[in-house]
This record gives sequence, C-alpha cells and structure tokens, in this order.
Amino acid sequence: MTHLSQSELQAHLASVKLLALDVDGILTDGGLYYTETGEELKKFNVKDGLGMQLVMRSGIAVAIVSAGHSKATLHRAERLGIPHVLIKVQDKLAAVKDLCETLQISLSEVAYMGDDLIDLPVMQAVGCAITVADAMPENLAIAHYVTQKSGGQGAVREICDLLLRAIGDRSERIE
Repeated sequence: MTHLSQSELQAHLASVKLLALDVDGILTDGGLYYTETGEELKKFNVKDGLGMQLVMRSGIAVAIVSAGHSKATLHRAERLGIPHVLIKVQDKLAAVKDLCETLQISLSEVAYMGDDLIDLPVMQAVGCAITVADAMPENLAIAHYVTQKSGGQGAVREICDLLLRAIGDRSERIE
C-alpha cells in the first residue's frame, strides 16, 4: 500500500460506509492511567466525539474495535451513541468482517484507523487504511493516509472532517 494523493483519498472516503476505530493510541493518546484502587481512566478528545457524531448523522456507521476492555471506553461509546462496540477482540479482522456482514457492506467500504501491530491485518484488508502521526512504523508504512495529529489529539476528528467533505455533507459547517 502507498499513501494516497488528496484526490485518491477523497475518492476512497466517498465510498466509506463504516468508520472503524481502535481505541488506545487512536481515540486516546495511548497512555494508561490508574486510580489508587486500580480503576483504569482514559482521556478522550471532545472534538473527536463531535466528529464521530457528525459522521453518524451523515449515515456512516461508526464502530469501536478494541483488544482491551475498559469501562471508560464503554461509557464514552454510550455517551456518543456509538452502537457498534467490539471489545476484548483478539482477531480484529474477523470482528470487522462479521460487522460488515451484519451491516451488509464490503471491506472495501470500510475506513479503519489503527496504530499498532494488532491493527495491521485489518488495515491491509479495508478500502481505506488510516493511521496517526505517532503510529508504529509498520502501520505508517501501509497506511493510505497518515493524520497530521497524533492519537488522542484530534486525529479522529481530522478523518471525520475529511469523510464529511468527501461525501458532500454540508449540513454542518466544518472548517
């Protein structure tokens, strides 16, 4: 895979029907925070949240696909109204394929954002593979697009805005 030109990226994004996202390193900065009692805390970006809501309003499905299990992730997904939350997933490609069957779409209609080695099989199989600026070198090498922002710093919003522009959704101002 090679990085796409801006016009090629727009064409890929225009056909997307599912935006699937890893959590740690994509929706968060990858840091792990624990309270004294061992409860895990995660820091999410509010701009990413609004971007995902705008994408869902435009008719594109959004899914979270995580190998981890965190109450914070479940709460964030619920708060944003994300219906497809796949956690404790060891085979992310199989999980995304199953979701595609449920949604009756093909892998070529999926944009997937992942930043680490566990994400590589999905990134190699989907129509639009996206990673963040601070991803592992292997992910950077195969991505169709690398965000300007790092994970947890608005990278998901960057993609959401590009998706909305690609599908021509002008119902919300995106600048």
